[in-house]
Amino acid sequence: MAKILIIEDSRQTREILHDTLEAADYEVLEAKDGLEGVRLFRENRPDLIITDIFMPQKEGLETIQDIRADSPDLPIITISSGGIMDGKIALDVSRKLGATMTFEKPFDLEKLLDAIETLLAG
Repeated sequence: MAKILIIEDSRQTREILHDTLEAADYEVLEAKDGLEGVRLFRENRPDLIITDIFMPQKEGLETIQDIRADSPDLPIITISSGGIMDGKIALDVSRKLGATMTFEKPFDLEKLLDAIETLLAG
């Protein structure tokens, strides 16, 4: 069973993702910010990460850089609705920093599941 780490400050979004991924037979870990996310990544070595970009403590772009330093080939999906900067710009920057795929909120859960399946298949 593949292990997926969700790094997302919105409790509601985390719960939706958790329930969706668990129903699809994935093991799911959750972090509410990048600091906790990097710690859980190092402790658990997930197969894939889904991270928001704009979060307190440590935002997603910095989180991607930390994870990429340890694991250059790990699939990372970024999600964002924007914030300080336009969401599309933030997602483009996340791709340049190493995100494998990006989704703008609100996103289609079926498309996200298809992307996860594709990334995990290699």
